[in-house]
Amino acid sequence: MQNLQPAITLSEVHLRLASSAGPVDILNDVSLTVPAGQTIALTGPSGSGKSSLLMVASGLERPTSGRIMVAGTDITNMGEDAAARFRRGRIGIVFQSFHLIPTMTALENVAVPLELSGMDDAWDRAAAELKAVGLADRATHYPGQLSGGEQQRVALARAMAPRPEVLFADEPTGNLDSANGAAIADLLFGLNGERGATLFLVTHEESLAKRCQRIVRIGSGRIVSDNLA
Repeated sequence: MQNLQPAITLSEVHLRLASSAGPVDILNDVSLTVPAGQTIALTGPSGSGKSSLLMVASGLERPTSGRIMVAGTDITNMGEDAAARFRRGRIGIVFQSFHLIPTMTALENVAVPLELSGMDDAWDRAAAELKAVGLADRATHYPGQLSGGEQQRVALARAMAPRPEVLFADEPTGNLDSANGAAIADLLFGLNGERGATLFLVTHEESLAKRCQRIVRIGSGRIVSDNLA
């Protein structure tokens, strides 16, 4: 049966952060509903609030006011530990910086989080995910032995291994050359198509945004346009 429940709902979300010059409004009255399975690109100039919106929507930052629902759960006022437990297995996140543990092999970087969350098949699943991103032969290599594109593939495998309902990607191709960036983009959309996970993508690359079903533009912490591709 098709899941008719929205993957993400933000209602009148505000985010105000402290600074040396006083409080700064980062997000202003943002409301957004993302249907399950949709691919959505969030674009806008540097400093517009797009990465902050991803942080709030994924539970990594608590809003100053408003309401956030993700995968049917109200995460608005969750504490840090509760939010981390909620994200485990429900949400995958890929950042511009790969955030791999340098003392762990590619396989360990993918498998250990699964093992810590109690999955019995953690190592088999990790191996399968590395194969899915074309790195079966690099499983025993450490991040320092991998190229930037390969490290981002490991990060993507780690994010997708728990079979998340929503995949957040914050400038996932930003640190890569054009060839590796295109390969990562193909993997993102390919995995979305195969598994049906909602893809919430922050990018400044117009060509990447246009691959999404929907493009939302942010300016000065507000949604300035919202269009289906």
